[in-house]
Amino acid sequence: MTTQPPFTELDLNAITERRWVDRGDFTDAEFDRARAFYGQMRVHDDRLEQVRADAAAMISEWTGHKPRDVGSFGTRLNLETSDLDLGIGYPVEDRDRLRAVLAPHTTFLGERKTRYSTSRLVFSFKLDGIEIDLSALEVEDFAVACRMLDQIDVTMTPDERIAHTWVKHLLRSSGRTEAYATWKLTTYARFCPEFNWVPIPEKTAGT
Repeated sequence: MTTQPPFTELDLNAITERRWVDRGDFTDAEFDRARAFYGQMRVHDDRLEQVRADAAAMISEWTGHKPRDVGSFGTRLNLETSDLDLGIGYPVEDRDRLRAVLAPHTTFLGERKTRYSTSRLVFSFKLDGIEIDLSALEVEDFAVACRMLDQIDVTMTPDERIAHTWVKHLLRSSGRTEAYATWKLTTYARFCPEFNWVPIPEKTAGT
């Protein structure tokens, strides 16, 4: 059965081209819908927080590095089907050891560019039915990512989070896969333009 995308008064083409959305783009009625939807997403927070804590403890034990949430749940921009994205910083000379210690526990998804001269290693595993993606960044890159996340924490307003998540939901529900994949990264690109935020093909229904 085909699901109808939710009704919207937003100009999604203009918003995705601009790569940002805020309260001023919404009518009052649409923002009420967006706020209600965002509240529904927050219902899953307790379970995701517990799985995240368990996954972080496992990663710390395997690697000796403390992870941080670098994904949509950490920024409170996730949908109900969210996986979890954790990141660690590691010395580049530790690369072979890191891959070796993670091999028994994870699937190696590949290497992706982070900046022009650096890359990150991406691994995946499942915990309690939730996919956990682990990005291993070089130490300096991880520090930059953490500063970006700190800035998002203190700068992005609740209304901006609601607006961003609603547009994300509309794009996904409308089957606009490429626009959705790009939209997921707009917040990171806005706050950390020096990273190479390239859309990653969807493995599952969404984040």
